[in-house]
Amino acid sequence: MKLDRLALTALGLAVALSACSDADAAPEGATTDLTRTLLEQPSSDGVSTMIPSGPSVTDEGGPRIRVSAVGINRGSVEAPVKVVEMSDYGCGYCRQFHQESFPAILAEFIETGMVEWKFVPYITGMWETSFPATSAAECAYQQDVVAFERLNSRLWDDQREWKGSGGQAAGIVRGWASEVGLDMATFDSCLAGDEQVRRIAEATRLAAQLAVRGTPTFIVIGADAYPPIQGALPLDAFRQILTVVHGEAVGSAGAGEPR
Repeated sequence: MKLDRLALTALGLAVALSACSDADAAPEGATTDLTRTLLEQPSSDGVSTMIPSGPSVTDEGGPRIRVSAVGINRGSVEAPVKVVEMSDYGCGYCRQFHQESFPAILAEFIETGMVEWKFVPYITGMWETSFPATSAAECAYQQDVVAFERLNSRLWDDQREWKGSGGQAAGIVRGWASEVGLDMATFDSCLAGDEQVRRIAEATRLAAQLAVRGTPTFIVIGADAYPPIQGALPLDAFRQILTVVHGEAVGSAGAGEPR
């Protein structure tokens, strides 16, 4: 499944989500019983920051966002399972997921070619310092992927430092950017430009179009597009979900091959 297919599938899911309530059941036959049970767990079974309803969240107008045009990609484009993660750098539960679960997911599923992971940082509007942190991450990613990973880890690990700093957040994050090997002239030029602002704006609009109601939210696409997973579920739950969805995707691909 190519990334363009991911975009079409996820945007198709956006249309379905805009018409269905959280209480609606998954399409019949969309998952195995185990996968359905895991994916339909209420958010209280994980931990999630709820986003207050408002025009910035519920307004689904405007052109549909191409998923392939936003976010940070990890893993092989040939991976049979795709995951889109919608997170805000200011979200404490997103930090918990990236510190406690993501390293194992990266090693066991992404780096082994089972899953392609798209991390989409966006602005929920709940933390005023999220914008300078997200801008720095976007500019680091555009310049150097290795430097981005270092800065990304620092943003999560030391979230409390920049998150509670008010007007000092941009300076704090810029100092960290200078420590991870970025060319600072290029970095500052990026911050002064419009590209990272456009990407952040499109990611934020995508979250609204996908009807994201809490962070983190994960959209899993394998043989089918499954109901969104809301909240930082325990690592073992993620392992079960990704293992089952991968098995379904591989089985579906194999069933379509000529004998």
